[in-house]
Amino acid sequence: MEHAIAHQTDKSRYVLTVDGVEAGACHYVDAGTTREFNHTVIKDAFRGQGLSAPLIKAALDDARADGMQVTPSCPAVERYIEQNPQYRDLLA
Repeated sequence: MEHAIAHQTDKSRYVLTVDGVEAGACHYVDAGTTREFNHTVIKDAFRGQGLSAPLIKAALDDARADGMQVTPSCPAVERYIEQNPQYRDLLA
């Protein structure tokens, strides 16, 4: 199973594909220097495979690289940050 993550800036989302099929997305809204992650979804056929973690990690790594603060209004992103304290410094 090969997966890839792409940042679709025109749609304000990160997309995860598995073997070329869209498996999920992490959506955000930028306001100044704050990026609010407001929705993460993994499609039913791909759930239970731990795919949200690499998707959220890539999104947070990009936020850091872009110098953005993060507001995790999405429960999945909030939980990921709680479980990975190296990202807590990003919290707005």
